[in-house]
Amino acid sequence: MMNMNERIMVALDYPSAQEADHCVRLLEGTGVYVKIGMQLYYAAGPDYIRQMKDKGYSVFLDLKVHDIPNTARGAMQSLASLGVDMVNVHAAGGLKMMEAAREGLEKGTPSGQKRPLLIAVTQLTSTTEAMMNDELGIAGSVEDCVVQYAKLAKQAGLDGVVASPKEVPLIKEACGSAFLTVTPGIRPKGTDAGDQHRITTPSDAFKLGSDYIVIGRAITQAADPKQALHTILEEVKGSAN
Repeated sequence: MMNMNERIMVALDYPSAQEADHCVRLLEGTGVYVKIGMQLYYAAGPDYIRQMKDKGYSVFLDLKVHDIPNTARGAMQSLASLGVDMVNVHAAGGLKMMEAAREGLEKGTPSGQKRPLLIAVTQLTSTTEAMMNDELGIAGSVEDCVVQYAKLAKQAGLDGVVASPKEVPLIKEACGSAFLTVTPGIRPKGTDAGDQHRITTPSDAFKLGSDYIVIGRAITQAADPKQALHTILEEVKGSAN
């Protein structure tokens, strides 16, 4: 069973490797996952992924691949060679795209290595029901859409989804307890919600059944990131399923 540190993903949302390195050095030895998204990956490239792996970090490469099936397959085949631990696609790309992404990941994983976990983004935590209905043209509630996407991801053979912690119980009910849930929209008590809407505290996210929680600014913009992480770990003691 994973310890709590391994279930916290620190989002390294920095514009350069140099700025990210300051936080990474402070978090060395804590055992947390690091999440590398578009901003840092586009700035620092594949070499930075390899550096994080050399330092012993588990890496979630958060590029949200969303394209035609053949392109998604090729992208995942390339990403598999980096040795990351988790990658993702957009569930809105559909069943065939998600199946192709999984196939590409399997094909690209070096012999003898475990393929990276593959998860699908359902609805971003910045999405409101009004936005989903009026701008994206998707009828119904956010919860219904998230569960539908989660069921589609499971059908495609993916390992789990990205969703708000508030939707985790519905996802687990629909897809089973072993289906992974990675949940952004985490705001420790007393921190600003920023541009996210469907949010919870770290302890509430774990109580709702989240397998992993993603925390960015509350740690990375703290005066002392390691102390901020320690405070969060203290908060979540006893709250995880």
